[in-house]
Amino acid sequence: MGESGVRWAIAAAAVLALGGGQAMAGEVLVGAYAHDVTFIGDAIGVGAAGREGGADLHLGLRSDRIEALEAIGRPQAHAFVSINSEGTSNFAAVGLSWPIDITRTVYVRPGIGMAYTDGKAGLPPVNAPGLPPAEIARRLELYNTRIDFGSHLLFQPEIAIGLRLSERVSAELSWVHISNGNILGSGKNQGMDDAGVRLIYAF
Repeated sequence: MGESGVRWAIAAAAVLALGGGQAMAGEVLVGAYAHDVTFIGDAIGVGAAGREGGADLHLGLRSDRIEALEAIGRPQAHAFVSINSEGTSNFAAVGLSWPIDITRTVYVRPGIGMAYTDGKAGLPPVNAPGLPPAEIARRLELYNTRIDFGSHLLFQPEIAIGLRLSERVSAELSWVHISNGNILGSGKNQGMDDAGVRLIYAF
């Protein structure tokens, strides 16, 4: 992640995690995710590249519910980082999510945010004229093994199904998607899906 991206992520995370001074960090989360899965995107029509592998570690914070945003359902702010085990596409994300109770112990949590990735954005074309064989091979390897996000700044929708295990501890089965939505970038918009489980501890 470049210096400007790190600064953006830190500044945005600080603002959102504290709810602009209206809420304090209320939860810490840690998750283990499969990186760049395709089955969810294929099922709901958002697609995924399916070109990168490994596992992702998610570490983050959520605020308490933000009373100042009662008009939109008192969401919680979130800020987290995703670190890939194979060193490919890491990202930092910030946004809002809404826990919605189904029963006393089961809930769903839709969310939306923004992310910044250090992954590839604008891979060089393999079929450009005049390329030597070694360069064609290098570009083809990139094409087959890396996601082309089309932009480093991305949208970050997510949804989770949660289970409250105790007063302070919950577990969530979670899907997180990042892509430019053909809005934040031009050209490629391959996007990425993470699917996994996270544990939440409430302070």
